[in-house]
Amino acid sequence: MEEVQRHSVHTLVFRSLKRTHDFFVANQSLLPEVDESLEKLKYNIKARDAYGLVLDRAAKSKALAAKRADSDRLDGQQGGKDNGKKYLTALLPTTTPSSQNTSNAVQILPKKAPTIPKPKWHAPWKLCRVISGHLGWVRCVAVEPGNEWFATGAADRVIKIWDLASGKLKLSLTGHVSTVRALEVSPRHPYLFSCGEDRQVKCWDLEYNKVIRHYHGHLSAVYTMSLHPTIDVLVTAGRDSTARVWDMRTKANIHTLTGHTNTVASVVTQAANPQIITGSHDSTVRLWDLAAGKSLCTLTNHKKSVRAIVLHPTLYMFASASPDNIKQWRCPEGNFIQNLGGHNSIVNCMAVNPEGVLVSGGDNGTMFFWDWRTGYNFQRFQAAVQPGSMDSEAGIFSMTFDQSGSRLITTEADKTIKIYKEDDEATEESHPINWRPEIIKRRKY
Repeated sequence: MEEVQRHSVHTLVFRSLKRTHDFFVANQSLLPEVDESLEKLKYNIKARDAYGLVLDRAAKSKALAAKRADSDRLDGQQGGKDNGKKYLTALLPTTTPSSQNTSNAVQILPKKAPTIPKPKWHAPWKLCRVISGHLGWVRCVAVEPGNEWFATGAADRVIKIWDLASGKLKLSLTGHVSTVRALEVSPRHPYLFSCGEDRQVKCWDLEYNKVIRHYHGHLSAVYTMSLHPTIDVLVTAGRDSTARVWDMRTKANIHTLTGHTNTVASVVTQAANPQIITGSHDSTVRLWDLAAGKSLCTLTNHKKSVRAIVLHPTLYMFASASPDNIKQWRCPEGNFIQNLGGHNSIVNCMAVNPEGVLVSGGDNGTMFFWDWRTGYNFQRFQAAVQPGSMDSEAGIFSMTFDQSGSRLITTEADKTIKIYKEDDEATEESHPINWRPEIIKRRKY
């Protein structure tokens, strides 16, 4: 029985194979014949499109070679009297440009070697003032648009306003019930905005030194904030993994920007697209469309949490900082430019001035000064821990340049505010650029 079944299956397979073979053989005669002239024309068009310049040069050199062969043949027919002259002509160098391309080989122009830009010289920075007055870690700083005073917020829940020229305390504002994490001063209104770990976002009227508005909505600590430069809009972000866009006047929550999967540690705003950029502990940087309230793109190049983002004041670029690297990007798509490596700690904050000096502050109290364009690290700085603080309290939490870009204000874990300025006595001879660009070998993955 089994043998009969096997035989029938065998027969069926062979029949189906034969049917298929017959079907395709019958169809073979219906295929069009290949027109060789058309095929040749097609290949000529393709070659002309891809290698037009090379073909032209080859044709010219062939024509010159043929012309030269003809002239040599004619000279040979003239007789032996011109042989001496011909021999001399062959030895003498020709000056006509047409005779330079007589070889059949196509001349390939040498490629220009890529040039690495040299960094601009920047004067080294030095510590010029230490201000103490806070009773806890000083977490944030903001400079007033008129460049007369600056405000700091700390873990002692107090916002203090200091005179920028003298460093004297002008005012203390109390109202937060937990650490003040971010401050912003409005350039168009007499308003100071503050946020903190108590989930509160406050608007202070600086004419009366009182809170006039609260922005309710965050579900956890608010770590960062930014004022839009042209619209009356405030953006806050924090531990609830969202950034919220507020109407400054009506206190309305216009957008809640969701997408990050961990704490949003830094937010910046600008007038051009992308109008909002956020950096998060989920190791990503997101670019947002303010009008739509949606994410335009997500930059996933960082391997560790992004705690600081800074916009360049004049170039259409920004930088993001993570313990692995500081990365520079070009707006609006967020195209990667270069890595700035060297920090061996968590980078808490960054600041950049119009001269192209980028400063980054680490959790171990180190400050690195970079040339923005080339990524050259021209100075490394570590200020001594102030008396009364533990040696471990050496972190830099925030930093900003004043409006002129000539003074740098840092707030630190030793409860002090430090002001740095450029060394006026330094010259290019006393502090030369010691720049050795590394040739980065491409890794094979």
